[in-house]
Amino acid sequence: MILPALAGAKTIEMGDIPSTVKPTCPRVKKKCNAVTRTTVYPSSVGTNHSPMVVPRNGRLVAWTVKLGTPISTDRKWFDKNAGGVSQAKITILQRVKGGGARVVKQGESAKLQAYFGKTAQFALLKSIYVKKGQIIALTVPTWAPVLAYGFDNTMAWRASRAKGQCGVSDYLTPHEQLAVKSFSTYYCSYKTSRLTYSVTLIPAL
Repeated sequence: MILPALAGAKTIEMGDIPSTVKPTCPRVKKKCNAVTRTTVYPSSVGTNHSPMVVPRNGRLVAWTVKLGTPISTDRKWFDKNAGGVSQAKITILQRVKGGGARVVKQGESAKLQAYFGKTAQFALLKSIYVKKGQIIALTVPTWAPVLAYGFDNTMAWRASRAKGQCGVSDYLTPHEQLAVKSFSTYYCSYKTSRLTYSVTLIPAL
């Protein structure tokens, strides 16, 4: 998707995904792994421990996802068991004193299946004003093949699941943050894999 309004504007691509990083779906001799029914954000990318923390006030104008290529049987399984067809949206989080985060704003949802195996950029219908220190997360109300594997422990991300709900048996239980003001502890942390989404920010002057 082309964003002509950005021509000449100074932008920051938060969470920019290198061309060498590709979602690991399908995995050789293994089932496709995907983010399911949760809200997520990267907590560590190498030495960067705040890759999706807004560096300065500004406006989000677009978000980008690099998607895996799940085979037909995987797509059907996820569609049936994870709440429906693949989709996602951007969510703005504000850290809460004492831990956790609360939703302050959200973008509109986008269906992803038509873009499997590709990198897709979605322009927001209306730009979202964000403040320094807020976190830009990805909400997945169903499922999305946006995980790349094969990294060390310096790659990590968090999900809006509570303590005791981080295991495989919890992956299909709805934990996504769909409403403004909703709160989550973001207790669950996952390492050695990377989320493959980024956002485009126009900093305030």
